[in-house]
Amino acid sequence: MNLSSLPKMLLLLCIGSLALFQAKAQQPSVQVSGSVKNEKGEPLPSVSIKIAGSEKGTVTDPKGNFTLAVADNALLVFSYVGYDTLQVKARANLAITLTPSAGALNDVVVIGYGTQRRKELTGSVATVTAKDFQQGSITTPEQLIAGKVAGVSVTSNSGAPGAGSVIRIRGGASLNASNDPLIVIDGVPLSGNNIYGASNSLSLINPNDIASFTVLKDAAATAIYGSRASNGVIIITTKKGTSGAPVFNFTTQVSAATRAKKMDVQSAAAFRKYVDSLGGGTYDNVHTYKSLLGTANTNWQDEIFQTAISTDNNLSMAGAYKNTPYRVSVGYLDQQGLLRTDHLQRFSGGIAISPRLLDDHLKIDINIKGAYNKARFANGAAISSAVYFDPTQPVHATSPYGNYFEWASVDPGSGAITLNKLAPRNPVALLELYNNTSNVYRSYGNVQFDYKFHFLPELHANLNLGYDIAKGEGQTDVPAFAAQNFLDGGQRNKYSNKINNKVGEFYLNYTKDLKQIKSNINATAGYGYYNNLSTNDNYPALRANGDTIPGTKPLFLLDKPENTLISYYGRLIYTYNNKYILAASIRTDGSSRFSPDTRWGTFPSVALTWQMSREPFLQNVQALSDLKLRLSYGVTGNQDGIYNYPYQSIYSLSGNGSLVQFGNEWYSMGTPAAYDASIKWEQTASYNAGIDYGILNNRINGSIDVYFKKTKDLLNTIPIPAGSNFSSTILTNVGNVENKGIELAINATVIKNSRYSWDVSFNAAYNENEITNLTATKDSTYPGTLTGNGFIQINSVGYQANAFYVYHQQYLKGRPVEGVYADLNDDGIINQKDLYRYKSPFPKFILGFSSQFTYGKWALSTVLRANIGNYMYNGITTGAVKSNVLNPLGYLANSLNDIYNTGFTNGQNQSDYYIQNASFLKMDNLGLAYNLGRIMNDKVGLRITANCQNVFTITKYKGLDPEIYGGIDNTIYPRPRTFVLGASLQF
Repeated sequence: MNLSSLPKMLLLLCIGSLALFQAKAQQPSVQVSGSVKNEKGEPLPSVSIKIAGSEKGTVTDPKGNFTLAVADNALLVFSYVGYDTLQVKARANLAITLTPSAGALNDVVVIGYGTQRRKELTGSVATVTAKDFQQGSITTPEQLIAGKVAGVSVTSNSGAPGAGSVIRIRGGASLNASNDPLIVIDGVPLSGNNIYGASNSLSLINPNDIASFTVLKDAAATAIYGSRASNGVIIITTKKGTSGAPVFNFTTQVSAATRAKKMDVQSAAAFRKYVDSLGGGTYDNVHTYKSLLGTANTNWQDEIFQTAISTDNNLSMAGAYKNTPYRVSVGYLDQQGLLRTDHLQRFSGGIAISPRLLDDHLKIDINIKGAYNKARFANGAAISSAVYFDPTQPVHATSPYGNYFEWASVDPGSGAITLNKLAPRNPVALLELYNNTSNVYRSYGNVQFDYKFHFLPELHANLNLGYDIAKGEGQTDVPAFAAQNFLDGGQRNKYSNKINNKVGEFYLNYTKDLKQIKSNINATAGYGYYNNLSTNDNYPALRANGDTIPGTKPLFLLDKPENTLISYYGRLIYTYNNKYILAASIRTDGSSRFSPDTRWGTFPSVALTWQMSREPFLQNVQALSDLKLRLSYGVTGNQDGIYNYPYQSIYSLSGNGSLVQFGNEWYSMGTPAAYDASIKWEQTASYNAGIDYGILNNRINGSIDVYFKKTKDLLNTIPIPAGSNFSSTILTNVGNVENKGIELAINATVIKNSRYSWDVSFNAAYNENEITNLTATKDSTYPGTLTGNGFIQINSVGYQANAFYVYHQQYLKGRPVEGVYADLNDDGIINQKDLYRYKSPFPKFILGFSSQFTYGKWALSTVLRANIGNYMYNGITTGAVKSNVLNPLGYLANSLNDIYNTGFTNGQNQSDYYIQNASFLKMDNLGLAYNLGRIMNDKVGLRITANCQNVFTITKYKGLDPEIYGGIDNTIYPRPRTFVLGASLQF
C-alpha cells in the first residue's frame, strides 16, 4: 500500500461514513427546567446548555433560569466562561451549581521541579496549551507557539523540511555564547548537541505528542535552572494517559506547498534587451556579449522549485488499566521540499505510563519517545544559481558534465573543453547530481518517581532518571563528471556521530498549610547530575572510487567531546493570608567546561507577589476577577554555545612546509593557541515588575511586564596585542550587554452564547538592546568586533548587537550614485573611517494576534504576527550586481531588476542603500474547521479542517522574505505557502 495515498483514502472513508452512518437526531420528548448558580449561590446568566453530541441547546436568563425540550435520558452540558464544564442527566427540575474553572485563574502551572497555581505565580510565566497551538502542517515543535507568547520570537530558519527555528525570549543576552533558551521535555533538559544528518535536532520530536508549553521568562521563574537559564526556559509537557476505557485518536493531513514569492530577476527577453543595450563590449577581444547569448527561454526558478506534497499521520490510544493511565502513539511524516530533491520522512513513536501504587503514595511516570528520520538534502547552492544563471541558456546540452549546459570553453586546436570555474553552475545539475542522504535515530525519555511519605504526607521525594540518545549518519555523493565538483575523481563524503546524554535528579518537596498563622510553606531542595557525551567520526574526504583526496587525511579519526554539570538547588515559597507570596531560590552549578578555580557559580532569585484583588478595598469591585502585582530579581548563567574546556591550551600541528628535522626524522611542531585559564560563566541579572489581571469573571484577562536584564562577564572574542605570537583573538570574559523592555498580553472572550463564540488574544513586546562594554579597560579607540559576513555588521559599545556597519550612500535626483558616499568625519577622504553604525537586524516591537470564531459546528481561526523596527542587508542584490554581465570572466550572468533602479555596474557591498526596512505583518495561518460530531451510530467523532499557512506578508523589504534571523539575506530557502486538508477521528 502506498502510504502517500492514505490521507485521500481516509478522507473518502470519512465522507462515506458521514453519508451512510450519521445518526439521526432524536425527537425531544421531555421538558426540562431548572436554575444555574455559582459557588456563592448567585444566579449565572447566559450559561450555555447543550444536549451532548448535538448543537441544540439554550442559555439561562438574567435570573439563571432555563427551559429546554430534550429526549429521554439525554445528557446536558453546562458551560460558562471561568467555570468548570458540567455534564448532568436530564430530569424535571435541576438545580445546578458551577465551580470556578481550574483553567481560569486556579490552574496548575509547571514551574520546574514542581507546580504552582497560576494565581499564586511569582515569576513571569506563560502557558500555551494544545487548543491554542498553531494549526496546519507543523513539522517541528517550536512552530506551535509562534506568535502566541509576548516577548517570544520564533523565526523559521528556512522553508526546508524540518529546518527548525531560532527561538529568542526577551532578546539575546550574549554575543558569542548561545542565545537559545533551555528546553526541558517531561523533566529531561535537551542539550545543544548537533546531531549529524538532522537539519534540526527538534525535527525528531513529533509535535502531535505535545500537550503544552510553559515559557519561563524572568529570573524568578528561571533561576532554579541556574547556569543554563539566561535565555529563558521552555518546559514542554507531552500528552499522557487518561482514565477509563481506551480512546483512539487518528489525525491525518495532506498538504501542498507552493512558492509564495519569486526573486525579481530578469526574464530571458529582458536579459537579451539588457545585453543589447550594453553595446559591443568584448571578452579577450574575441567574443562579444551578444555572442554568448543562448536561444532558450529558461525560468531557472521554475526549474528548481516544485509543488511539494506532504502527508502527516498520527494514531494514539489513551486510557487506563486499573490504576495505571497509559498512552501509546505512532506517527508518520512524509514531507517533500519546495526545492526539488529535498525530502524528509519521520517515523515516530511514544509510550507514557503512569502507575499509582501504595494507596496512591507512589506515583511513577514513564515517558519514552523515539524517532527515525530518513532524509535527502537538496543542494541549497541551486537557489542563488537560479538567480544568477543566464536565462537564455538551456537546462540540457551536449557536454561532458552529464549533458547539462555549463559555462566552458573549447580549445580551437585540440578541441579540449575547459570548465569556467568562475561562472555559476547549472542550478538543475546542482540538484540532480548532488546526493546527500542521512539516517538519524533519536530516543529520549525518563522515569520519575514521586513518593509521598506515609508518616508525613506533606513531604514528597522525587527521583528523575532521564536520557537523550541519538545517532546520525549519512554521506554526500557527487559523480566525477559533475561540474559542481572540481575534484577529478568526484566526491564521497561520509559523516556520523552519536549523542549520549544522561540526567539524574533527586529532590525533596515539603508543602504545609499553617492555618493558625494563615500561612503556607512550599520548600524544595535537590541535586542534579547532567552528563553530555558525543562521539564524532571524522571521515576523510573520498574520491568516488574510494581513494582519499590529497590533503584531507584526518589526524584524529575519533573525537569524544564530553562535559558534565553538577547542581545543588533549593526554593522556598511562603504564602501569607492567601494574599502575600514570597519566593526565593538558589542554585549552584559546577561545570567541567571551566577550571576548578572558576567552575562553580551561584544563581539566586527572590520574588514577591501581592494578590491585590483579595484586599477588602477591592473585594466589592464586581467586575474585577483578579489583580496581582509581581516583583522579582534574580541572577542566571550561561555556558552554552562555546567549546569544551576553553581554559586549557590547544596545540595545532604544523603542515609539511614547517617540519623540523631531528636526526634523520622530520617532525611536526605544535603551536599553542591563546587561551584564558580563568574563563567562567556569563551572568545575567534580571529585574521584573508585572501585573496580572482578570475582568468580568476572567472573560478578559492578561498581563503587563516591565523588565531589565544586564549580562556581565560576556564570553567574548576580542583581539590580543600584536607580537604575542598567538592568533589575533582570544575567548574570554569581557563586556556587558543590557536588555530592557515591556510586554503586554490580553485574552478576551468577545462573544459567548449557545450559538456562537469569539475568542481573541493579542500580545506585544518592546525590547531594546545595548552593548555597554566590550573591553577589560575602557578604550574609546576600540571600534568593536566585526560580524555578519565578516564586514557588514559590528558589535560596538553604545549600540545594539550586530548593528550594520556601512557607508552613507549619496543620491542624485533620487537615484544612488555608484561609489559616492558621505564624508562623515569631514577629512576630505572616503575610507573606512567613514563607516557608521546604522539600524539593527532585530525588531523593536514583536506583535502577535490570534482569533477563533465558532458558529455551531463551524470554527474559523487565524494567527497574525508582526515585527517592527528590524532591518535587513539585501545581500542577494549586491551579489547580483557583482555577478552581472559587465565582467571579463567569459560568461553571462543574470541580475535582479533592481539594477534598473540603481544603475550600478559593480557591487557596492557596504552601501547603506542595501540596508532595507524589513518590518512586516504576516498572516501565519487561516483555518476553517467543521465538527461533524458523532457518526457511525454515535461511535466515531469526526472533525474536518482546512488551513492555509503563510497566507500573506505586508512589507517594504525588496527581497524574498523579510524574516531572516540575524538580518543578512544571502538567499534563504523560501518559506512556502502551504494548503492543508486534515481530518481527526476519535473512537
